[in-house]
Formats: sequence, C-alpha cells, structure tokens
Amino acid sequence: MDKRRRKQAKTVINEPEEVSSIEWDFIDMTEQEEDLIYRMYKLVGDRWALIAGRIPGRKPEEIERFWIMRHAEGFEAKRKGRGS
Repeated sequence: MDKRRRKQAKTVINEPEEVSSIEWDFIDMTEQEEDLIYRMYKLVGDRWALIAGRIPGRKPEEIERFWIMRHAEGFEAKRKGRGS
C-alpha cells in the first residue's frame, strides 16, 4: 500500500463581482444581435455562455444583463426615457 500523501488540488472559486442593477449601463445591441439572442433564448433558455459564443465580442454577462434589462419591469421607465 502506498503511504505517500497525494497533493490535493486547490479549489479556486472566481465569483464575479456583484454590481447593483441600478448601476448597470444600457447595453447597445445591433438588431441582428437582438434577433439572435431572442431566437437562441427560445432554443436553449438562459444558457448565456452558449448564446454569447454565437455573438463575436460579447460576454455571457453582457447577454444576461441585456436580457434582464429588456424584460425587467424596473427598467421599463429607463427604457422609455431613452427613447428606445
């Protein structure tokens, strides 16, 4: 029986820094990006990394934030104020 101790891999948890949704800036998406996000959401749900992989230069966090800002009631007044 081997009595040597094996090194245990260190677990590193990199959690993204939480930012209040009040501080979020609006994310401008092209019409093509928005269309792709809506179609992909219908297919795969809220798998933001998968959706972001189809849009060059976009991060999953941006896609999720865009989705939340488009569909959350709290942002409706801000959207109207922007003229969107």
